Amino acid sequence: MTDEMHAYAGRSDAPAEALVVFLPSGRRGRFAVGTPVLTAARRLGVDLDSVCGGRSICGRCQIDVAEGNFPKHGIVSRADALSPIDVAEQRYALKRGLANGRRLSCQALIGGDLVVDVPAESQVHKQLVRKRAEVRDIKVDPEVKLHYVEVREPDMHDPSGDLRRLEIALAEQWDISGLHCDLRVLQTLQKALRDGDWHVTVAVREGIRLLAVWPGFRDKAYGIAFDIGSTTIAAHLCDLETGEVIAAGGIMNPQIRFGEDLMSRVSYVMMNPGGHTRMTEALYGALNSLVGDVTAQAGIAPSEVLEATFVGNPIMHHLLLGIDPTELGGAPFALATDSAINLWAQELDLKINPNARVYVLPCIAGHVGADTAAVILSEGPHLSDEVRLIVDVGTNAEIVLGNRHRLMACSSPTGPAFEGAQISSGQRAAPGAIERIRIDPESLEPRYKIIGSDLWSDEAGFADAVRPTGITGICGSGIIEGVGELFLSGILRPDGIIDPAMAGRTPRVVADGRTCSYVLFPGDLMSGEIRITQGDIRAIQLAKAALYAGIRLLMDRFGIDRVDRITLAGAFGSHIDTTYAMVLGLIPDCDPAKVTSAGNAAGTGARIALVNRLARQEIEALVRTVEKVETAVEPRFQEHFVDAMAIPHRVDPFPSLRAAISLPSAPIPDEGGGGRRRGLRRRGSSTTSPLAAGPLAESAVNTGPEPGFSGAGTSDGGAGIGLVP
Repeated sequence: MTDEMHAYAGRSDAPAEALVVFLPSGRRGRFAVGTPVLTAARRLGVDLDSVCGGRSICGRCQIDVAEGNFPKHGIVSRADALSPIDVAEQRYALKRGLANGRRLSCQALIGGDLVVDVPAESQVHKQLVRKRAEVRDIKVDPEVKLHYVEVREPDMHDPSGDLRRLEIALAEQWDISGLHCDLRVLQTLQKALRDGDWHVTVAVREGIRLLAVWPGFRDKAYGIAFDIGSTTIAAHLCDLETGEVIAAGGIMNPQIRFGEDLMSRVSYVMMNPGGHTRMTEALYGALNSLVGDVTAQAGIAPSEVLEATFVGNPIMHHLLLGIDPTELGGAPFALATDSAINLWAQELDLKINPNARVYVLPCIAGHVGADTAAVILSEGPHLSDEVRLIVDVGTNAEIVLGNRHRLMACSSPTGPAFEGAQISSGQRAAPGAIERIRIDPESLEPRYKIIGSDLWSDEAGFADAVRPTGITGICGSGIIEGVGELFLSGILRPDGIIDPAMAGRTPRVVADGRTCSYVLFPGDLMSGEIRITQGDIRAIQLAKAALYAGIRLLMDRFGIDRVDRITLAGAFGSHIDTTYAMVLGLIPDCDPAKVTSAGNAAGTGARIALVNRLARQEIEALVRTVEKVETAVEPRFQEHFVDAMAIPHRVDPFPSLRAAISLPSAPIPDEGGGGRRRGLRRRGSSTTSPLAAGPLAESAVNTGPEPGFSGAGTSDGGAGIGLVP
């Protein structure tokens, strides 16, 4: 006990012991007067943070005294039941600020019965708060924690090494023992101890492994969560203590030059010896570029990053690990491993702290990867009573369906059209890209917004606002809204054909070979003409039909015709208007109020795994329970695919959507009245269905100058549908 503690405990009015209750945990106990509040909290196992070990440096152990009468606890609690503010607290308040009434629990001594409130920011296991009601909050409890220690200096009478004396200091000051120390830490230990005048901060992983040692006091540890997509790679630099995203960055996946979709990359590997090594090296270059970007944004050195997590589809997963993905190119789509993997960062040539660790989330099956596991971890369908559909929309869409009783998953080969590829004026989401489109149903004139401006094209000042970038193309959300608006305005028929009769109503509909196009932007001195072509619409139909077919297969297997809630995830899914997603038939009918966007759910899952060690155990156990549906061997995929080519669908009625908005035509009736149709009739059939009598019917059985689809071949994801460009 310090002199100050003795003095305070020796006051004539001080009791021998005091009852202390901590909120919100409700933990309570009796402690000798003069005991620091932090010490009492530790003895009771209260969630109260501290890095400096009670030296009034870090300021994380702040508390409030809850004043008043608490009959439940039998306590009258007053602020003066703590020792007066001391010099250390005054110094901290002067340098870093201390809110009125706040105390540092390492300096405040117990002098009487107390109710102590531990604010959220002072808790070790903080909440990673997300606003959507259906998604749980996550506690921050990382694998890596920092501890500030004072180490006894060596002398001639004690031959023990510096590491042993550091281990003794950690045991005495933090109750940490049995540590393992890596060689890379040992190589820097002596310099750190002497540069810090025997005061150092150490990073400990899993409570057993010494990761890093820095001279002096340090209260920040960082990690990066990576989401490796087929088209883009995202990185989030996080504060491991708070879970806060400090910086974020994204980059195009350089593997695109080896193939736009996953199967073309596998083909490259099969046809080019050593091809997977070249793709892995390209990926490592992009990852390190992102490391440099996000650490520069945060003003920290890459060596301060101590942990990284990775998610990605199975082919990206294998290429990250330097594994040849050839086996994923054909049935039975065998993974090299479906388990979670712990690695040294240096094994992936990742330029962060040389002693940092990497955690790669587990895969589920051959075409349902760690990114889907991360989506499940982020969105928590396994905790829901409702049947939830979660669609991570990208070049290869991952689909999860289920609730707390049952989870199912599959992938579907949508291709890159949703992200602007295979679209005549398509581009990635960047300044100058059209992202919002509306078409007047009477005049058939469009208006639009571009990325980089808040003005619509018919508003004053639009021309000046877009002059810095020009109007450069259409991104994924723009083409979805454009096709949806063409349909809602009557220009586009349910079979996906631009109606040539509309050329008589608007000069925007123009002949384009054997088909028609819609002129969205006629061009100017800065930018060329931008059209939505019949080929663009076919690309969207093919992509959305593949997605819907995968969803319907899961619903068939689950035994349901409707889902309770739909979540769109992924970079694309977070930017499209959910109403237009339903208008086009990307997703099945649902109450529009229960169709939401989740943003980059896979990236969020990677972040959760980064900052919460128990989440890793949770997802490793959970993925073993997910039922995988392999679309490549499902006989009804083709049937669902053909039906889903219609807008919004050939047979599904979409009653909730029709109740919300006015669609231009009723759903195409089922032929024969007894169930789902099993084929398209050729032109000249007795049916009155515009689909059965239109070019789409022909495209189902032959491939002419007009884009169509075939029923054979292997697609991205092995779904057995060949997408004909």
